[in-house]
Amino acid sequence: QVQLVESGGGLVQPGGSLRLSCAASRSIFSSYDMTWYRQAPGKGREWVATLTSTGTTNYADSVKGRFTISRDNAKNTVYLQMNSLKLEDTAVYYCRATDGLRIYWGQGTQVTVSS
Repeated sequence: QVQLVESGGGLVQPGGSLRLSCAASRSIFSSYDMTWYRQAPGKGREWVATLTSTGTTNYADSVKGRFTISRDNAKNTVYLQMNSLKLEDTAVYYCRATDGLRIYWGQGTQVTVSS
């Protein structure tokens, strides 16, 4: 079993930055792909970025060049650095871990971009 706990959300003005964290309860990055999703009010869950167990990163077009996914193996933590935030980035952000067989989700953290 793996527990994922997100943190770092909050209220930020357009153009600002936030860094989200997703802490895993044990060391999993060598075999799990880590992904950030988001869900805006009234919309479905949207893929944001993935960091595979081998270190490959992929980003949705809507965040490419503004968001960066990374990890700290020693801290069992994945990060999502979000820069140049836009109003449309407002959503609950979720962290997901999967090894292809098992899937674990965090509880989400709210990001609100507003002037």
